Amino acid sequence: MERKDAKVVELDVRPHLRKKLEPFQLIMDSVKSLDKDDIFVLHATFKPTPLFGVLKMKGLAGKAERIGPEHWISTFVNKKNKSWLDGSSEGEDNGENEAQGTGSEAVPDGEAKVVSLDNRGLEPPQPMIRTLSALDRCRPGDEVHIHNDRVPMFLIEELHSLGYPYTVEEQPDGSAKVKIQKA
Repeated sequence: MERKDAKVVELDVRPHLRKKLEPFQLIMDSVKSLDKDDIFVLHATFKPTPLFGVLKMKGLAGKAERIGPEHWISTFVNKKNKSWLDGSSEGEDNGENEAQGTGSEAVPDGEAKVVSLDNRGLEPPQPMIRTLSALDRCRPGDEVHIHNDRVPMFLIEELHSLGYPYTVEEQPDGSAKVKIQKA
């Protein structure tokens, strides 16, 4: 199949973001509905860098382009159709390399590492995307420990679908500490 024959699924989450609503579930619902040769186009008010890591775990490659002051268009395709992203590796690198961050230190074989993230005070969907990006960088057996403003219900749903074991400790101040093991 060629790009011109592909179905384009478009989602604009800018109204949600402007109302400080969490669009992650909308995005993931759209991604779940994709066929392998569909193109997913996301409109957001910022470059959704961590989302590239999350969608990479789901087999998608992407690129982001700034259209205006609060308008970014991110395009995602099945990694086998990566050439549809204009054949340029620059777009894909813009998202994926930033999503990977610099937190991957060399760890001796057999030694599990723990990544700790304080997600308190971050605007949704940053805590969830940040956590899933950290998990993407981990090896099986590593753990990600997060501290969020509240119990991350959407994250917990995603952890179930990924098969990652976790524990949640609600804190007296209403925040939550979650320990996740990369399976």
